[in-house]
Order: sequence, then C-alpha cells, then structure tokens
Amino acid sequence: MINPFKSLRPLAWFAAASLLGHFSIHAGVEAVVADMKSAAEHFLNALNEEERQVATFEFDDAQRTDWHFIPKERKGLIWNQMSGEKKTLAHALLASGLSTRGYIQSTTIMTLEKILQDMEGPNRRFPRDPELYHVSIFGTPSTSQTWGWSIEGHHLSLNFTIAHGKAISATPHFMGTNPALVKEGPRKGLQVLADEENLARALLHSLKPAQLKKALIGNKAPGDIFTAAEQTVSPLENKGIAASDLNWHQKESLLEIIETYLHHVRPELADQELESIDRAGIENIQFAWMGGKEVGDAHYYRIQGPTFLLEYDNIQNGANHVHAVWRDFKNDFGRDLLKWHYQNVAH
Repeated sequence: MINPFKSLRPLAWFAAASLLGHFSIHAGVEAVVADMKSAAEHFLNALNEEERQVATFEFDDAQRTDWHFIPKERKGLIWNQMSGEKKTLAHALLASGLSTRGYIQSTTIMTLEKILQDMEGPNRRFPRDPELYHVSIFGTPSTSQTWGWSIEGHHLSLNFTIAHGKAISATPHFMGTNPALVKEGPRKGLQVLADEENLARALLHSLKPAQLKKALIGNKAPGDIFTAAEQTVSPLENKGIAASDLNWHQKESLLEIIETYLHHVRPELADQELESIDRAGIENIQFAWMGGKEVGDAHYYRIQGPTFLLEYDNIQNGANHVHAVWRDFKNDFGRDLLKWHYQNVAH
C-alpha cells in the first residue's frame, strides 16, 4: 500500500530545483504566513486579558530561544488551563505550521503522556499530562512584520520565526517519543517516529563493508543527542560516510530520510529547506551511526550537511525512548533571516 504521508522525490528533483536567492519567497510561503497570522489572531482573540498576558511576549524576549524537550517549568499558556474553544484554536495554530503527517505525529506524541502516566504513577514533580503543553506568541502576528510562535512540552518543541512576512524559520524542531514503540495495552504497536528510525536502519543495512566502515563511527551509542537543547549549534565532528560515497539508490534513501524530517512542517517550508540543502551540495552530506545495528539495540545516527543537522537516538528505557531533532546552523530561531533582512532592506 502506498503511504500517503511520504513525499519522496527522485534525486533528479534536487538537480532541477530552482536556484532562487537564499531568502527569496518560495511559492506558497506567503500563504503559510497568512495562515499562521490568522490562526494566531483567532487564538489570541479568544483569550481573556489574563490569559493573553501569559501567552504573549515581546519578540526579543529571552523566552523565545529558551527551548527544551524535557519536563520542566515553562512559560506560555498551558493547554490544560484553556477552555474547549481555546484548545481547538491552539490546535489550529499548531496545524498552521505542520504537514498533515507532522500534525498527527505531534498530537500523538502528546497522548503518549497518558501511557507514561499509567506506567509511572502520579508521584512526579512534573506530572505526565497530555495537555501539559505551552503556547507562546512572540511579537504581534502580521503578514509584514517580524514575529514568532512556539508550542512546547515534554518531547515536543516546535519553533517558528516569521521574518517581516517574507520567510519562515522552522527550527529548532524537536520530536521525541517514550515509549518509542508501545508494547502492551490498547495502543500496542504504536510507533510515532517509525519512519525516522526504520529508514535510517535500512540505509545502514544497505551499505557494503567498506562503506559501513566509514558510516559506523562508534560501537556504543552516546547518552543522548550531542546538541542537547543548545540555543545555537555548530557542525559536529566531520565523521561518517559522505553522500558522494553512496550509490544512486543509497543516495535516494538518504534523501528520503531528510525529507521525512523536513516534511514534519508544511510542504511549502520543507521545499524551501530542501532547495537550501541542494544549493549547499548534496554530495557534502554525511551519514553517521553509533551503537547497535538491529531493532532493539541502543543506537544513534546523524545526517549532517553544510547548513543543517538531523540527530536521532533511541537509547534510554531499554532502547525504547527516542529523541529526534532538526537544526539549522545559521538560521535557528530565524537568526540568518533577520540578519539578512536588516542588512539588505532599508528601514
């Protein structure tokens, strides 16, 4: 059966990608900006004054870049403190930045908190709660000015920055799952980030011995993703197998993994990022693996290019607890977009 959520393009698509200016408006991005503005305004207009004060911040507030994926104290308006109508409008905001698949994954990640609650019991400092997720809006929603928004809680951190209505940054972007695979109960078999794990393992298993020697950079998986929740990241150690050392089918597999991550967000945004990756050189992308190679083994992998980093680990809780992140070396929280705009647009 064809998976309707996959959008694999052949390698030739990248070669034919339009070589637009780095911050030009990709077709459809203006529509995404308009959708985000509308969803944010409808959400804010439904709030009372006290709720609005909790949910909104100045654009340059330090809270905008203070992100994490662990249970912790957070600012922003919490889902479980909203009425039904407001919760629905918060979901509309969430959907305005995500693909259909990304929205399903995000909301399903939230529901895993109930499974953890049943597994762990109630005696926790930070309770497991499917509605313990925070909505924050930075600046004033607009189709011409700079603003941003985030939705964050345990194992979910979605951060969007809109630069003067002309471009959108969608990173840092984090999804995690615990359990990675639900092994018992009425939801047995659920694996929210299955493609993110299984496609990478399939690529690993396709490698010839000489290729595998390059790709496998450690027999033991690290304790977590290397970049953790750093506000800015730099390229990690130059290790792994380069795309230039892969055959045609392996390159297609590598690109499919990249698309799987990027297509968590709206296709208009994902396609813009894919063009940026193409311009930086697909042959320069590296794939690296640490840990065991089989299902159930603790493992880690990363895909790194000149402009971006994807990290994935499944290590904790008997290798049944996933962390997966997408970072942009220059443009997390829209830094490069904003820098370019202020340098090139008269004010």
